Amino acid sequence: MVDRRQLLGGLGGAAVAGMAARAFAADKIKIDDASVLIVVDVQNCFLPGGSLAVKDGDQVIPVINRLAKTFRNVVMTQDWHTADHISFASTHAGKKPFDVIDLDYGKQVLWPDHCVQGSDGAALSKELSIPQAQLVIRKGFHKDVDSYSAFMEADGKTSTGLASYLKARKLKRVFVTGLATDFCVAWTALDARKAGFETYIIEDACRGIDTKGSLAKAWHDTSKAGVKRIQSADITV
Repeated sequence: MVDRRQLLGGLGGAAVAGMAARAFAADKIKIDDASVLIVVDVQNCFLPGGSLAVKDGDQVIPVINRLAKTFRNVVMTQDWHTADHISFASTHAGKKPFDVIDLDYGKQVLWPDHCVQGSDGAALSKELSIPQAQLVIRKGFHKDVDSYSAFMEADGKTSTGLASYLKARKLKRVFVTGLATDFCVAWTALDARKAGFETYIIEDACRGIDTKGSLAKAWHDTSKAGVKRIQSADITV
């Protein structure tokens, strides 16, 4: 299994070149009661005009809304940072956004301030239409550790409880969508595989940041871990 910390450790390396081979499912995938859609961080800060806007991030919303109609089980996530969060460049003197530093738990990309608890930027997009979503996981609320994954914080030890929740409900297949492909989506997918779930990333329901080769590396690492890369058109009911 790939160590998801390598997603950050390899940023900027030439080794990721040519590694974005696709792993598409051969046949249509039928959604059943053991399937869950995870909608990652479709929040105002990551949408056009936001402090950490993902290019074309708003284009995932109609795709996710359409997909959600086929899922009985839906989980959503929210970045939920303190104002002085360790992942913010503004917290570190002399550092700027997208610098990479070493912390106790590994490599950390420094970001513009974003998704501060209770702010409008942290709110889920009002354009999302998923009334049946049963759970919202807030992550990154511990100021001294980042949390990309919906399952584990970046220290690799602190669980959000999501894996236990899904297993208690007898859910076995995880379909990941949202923002951004190369960080929170990829880490969520990697941790879903580690937890034993059959895992898919729905590519056209995601958008990436792609800093220093991060997108190609994310596709390589998730593929190597057994995550399947599909399109929304591959799903049927």
